[in-house]
Amino acid sequence: MDMVKEKEREIVKTTRFAEHCSLSEAVGLLLREFTPAARRTEVMPAADALGRTLAEDVVSRRNVPHYTASAVDGYTVAALSTAGATPATPVVLEPGRFEWVNTGMPIIAGDSVVMIEDTSQTADGKLKIFKSLTQGENVRAVGEDVMAGQILAVDGDPVTPALVSLLLCAGVAEAAVRARPRTLFIPTGDEIVDAKSWFKEEGILAGLVVDSNSAFAEAIFGQWGYEIDVHPILPDDPGRIREAIKDAASRYDVVLVSAGSAKGKRDHTAEIFTDIGKMLFRAVRMKPGRPVMAANVAGKPVICTPGFPMSCAVVLWSVVYPLLTALSEEPADDSLSKSMGSAETVRARFMIQHSSPAGVAEWLRLKIALVDGALLAWPLTAGASVLWALAESDGIALLDEEVLECEKGTPVKFRLTRKVDLPNRLLFQGSDDPAIQLLISLMRKRGADLAIRAVGSMGGLAALGRGEAHFAAAHLMDPADGSYNTSYIEKFASGRSWRRQLVFYRSQGIIVARGNPKNITTFEDLTRGVVFENRQPGAGTRVLLDFMLKSAGLTPEDVKGYERQSITHLEAANKVASGVADATLGIKAAADALGLDFIPIAQEPYELVFAENFDEHPAAKALAGAIASEEWRAKVERMGGYAWLT
Repeated sequence: MDMVKEKEREIVKTTRFAEHCSLSEAVGLLLREFTPAARRTEVMPAADALGRTLAEDVVSRRNVPHYTASAVDGYTVAALSTAGATPATPVVLEPGRFEWVNTGMPIIAGDSVVMIEDTSQTADGKLKIFKSLTQGENVRAVGEDVMAGQILAVDGDPVTPALVSLLLCAGVAEAAVRARPRTLFIPTGDEIVDAKSWFKEEGILAGLVVDSNSAFAEAIFGQWGYEIDVHPILPDDPGRIREAIKDAASRYDVVLVSAGSAKGKRDHTAEIFTDIGKMLFRAVRMKPGRPVMAANVAGKPVICTPGFPMSCAVVLWSVVYPLLTALSEEPADDSLSKSMGSAETVRARFMIQHSSPAGVAEWLRLKIALVDGALLAWPLTAGASVLWALAESDGIALLDEEVLECEKGTPVKFRLTRKVDLPNRLLFQGSDDPAIQLLISLMRKRGADLAIRAVGSMGGLAALGRGEAHFAAAHLMDPADGSYNTSYIEKFASGRSWRRQLVFYRSQGIIVARGNPKNITTFEDLTRGVVFENRQPGAGTRVLLDFMLKSAGLTPEDVKGYERQSITHLEAANKVASGVADATLGIKAAADALGLDFIPIAQEPYELVFAENFDEHPAAKALAGAIASEEWRAKVERMGGYAWLT
């Protein structure tokens, strides 16, 4: 038996700490363990202190204004000289008894300022005044805004843009603010390589991954305004990791250890925490991010973030950020929104059913669209290792532990992590094609946006029928007569007047590895020791496959892998490129993109189908312009495998 793991088990048996606690319990343990013992301050230029918290009262060094100034454009006069002035009986002053001033200019003579609107000048230079003034009228006295010695802000106030401006005017060059904790991020793992090596290597060995968590941590800390350093990558060596943590705890306020939080043979963090410190908790009931753990080492918080990118992100948002604000004695109101950089919390309705694990808080990456007045949301890929979904999502929802089943239509509250132009965003559901992806940037150039859900041809038409899409796409062959799309559109439209537009023809065929090592040329060859990667039910490509198999006298049972499903052409082709499958049916553009061989089978029409009221949508013209553009056509042609009508 592995002696290291046996030791860890013995330590765990004799050490008391929270296991599988809730997120709120984990944060509570940290905040109770690490309250700021002694306040540390730092002095910085007032202009650089934006967003920080004052560590002491700030006193004005100057009067604001520091001279008697005019509050309006007009003439300085003695107030007594205007007595009795009215529009009907103006007072006339000789030159030398008044002087022109602009707003903010010092007042040299006189005790009041008459506004230019209440005067007129005669041809001989005299001044007619149509309003009587009181002494000091329209005059800003010395110290009217702020007086020297006045307290401008107090200990604990946040430094706002208005306060930065006020401090400048009041002659306060520097401000004492509460020092923020310094954090060290320690990436670990034999499989981790740094960015320099990642870009330098022509071919990265299987099993190696780039250290993206350090880059994310640096970026998110920069967004928060906190300081973080990154340690060189450490291998899965418990001795080296132990010494690095001990050294970091002696020099930093917070230590983050990336990876090593699970219970595999190369995961040593739990053993190290219990060996050199006091374990506070291990594992939190949330998905992703469950393996997070924390300890007190030499009086400093040391947190182990899981290695998967999304797990690391949610731990930084929900565990690390509240700790940092507490140690900084800064306001933590709605800390989750602040940590995620979310400016808005919105409510939408689930467009599809979603199931959550029992007793576990779940983080969802959501995409949203506004269709016929309803704000619809759907979750993206949920894997903890999936970075694309985090970058692509519009917002993040954290479902409570009590939530099990979210039926379609269930309200969901989530935090936007990007600005979304909902009124000008179109929702596309339908057949996958990379050409549709190319429309997004072209539409944004035209002041609109496009959200894409690849659900297959029939899935798109069904969504259009339910009022859950603005337009769809289909390439469905009717086995009865070989025609495309018409019978399916009539079925799902149910009498509604849907408009359709044929945009191009595309080549469908069998995609195989370069050189076609299995010598696959016909559908009969798929039955001879070949692993096939299929598409999901309802996809036009799967409908075509079923037709071709039947035409060849074959059944799905004859094809090994028929039950396997990929959602997009590129996903299916990538299974072939990576050797997981020997063949798939897909478009030539996907084969060309991955350097695979292609055996053409059919030239099929690809049609867009639009809801009845589509032309009324604000983004309809932007889509039409993008499709008609030479720029889009050129990009599509470069992918290969497409033919145009003209």
